[in-house]
Amino acid sequence: MAFFPFFKKVSNFFSDEEKEQIVLAIREAERTTSGEVRVYVESSNPLVDVVQRAKEVFYSLEMDNTQQRNGVLFYLATKDHELAIFGDENIHAKVGSTYWNKTVEELLATFRKDNLCKALQEAILHVGETLHKEFPYNKQLDKNELPDDIVFGR
Repeated sequence: MAFFPFFKKVSNFFSDEEKEQIVLAIREAERTTSGEVRVYVESSNPLVDVVQRAKEVFYSLEMDNTQQRNGVLFYLATKDHELAIFGDENIHAKVGSTYWNKTVEELLATFRKDNLCKALQEAILHVGETLHKEFPYNKQLDKNELPDDIVFGR
């Protein structure tokens, strides 16, 4: 079973409606937390290790510049059928590698049953709940520090 269709351009991987649904999930996830969530999609991973690539993208998007160091990146390489979730140092210190690995496993399980857009939305909302628990929203201090749009690479 192929995870991703090979004929789509990476920027057209999701329909306009799916892109909107993903952005709405990001906004909903961030609504009750100071944490930040981003999604990055590219066709191929130029590195061997998907987590290393997610880390590289995380830093290139300057996601480590959030005040509380609690940003989370969902990374997808469509042609390579790879995905990873990378969390900044403060959220990672609270949840650890086991949490990220389990979240990826759940995302893949949901994807196999349904579709990637729905699975991604559910995973984003799940991470949002964790961010809320660990970094609750503070009306006086918190602001949206990073864009909510999906970033499409090459």
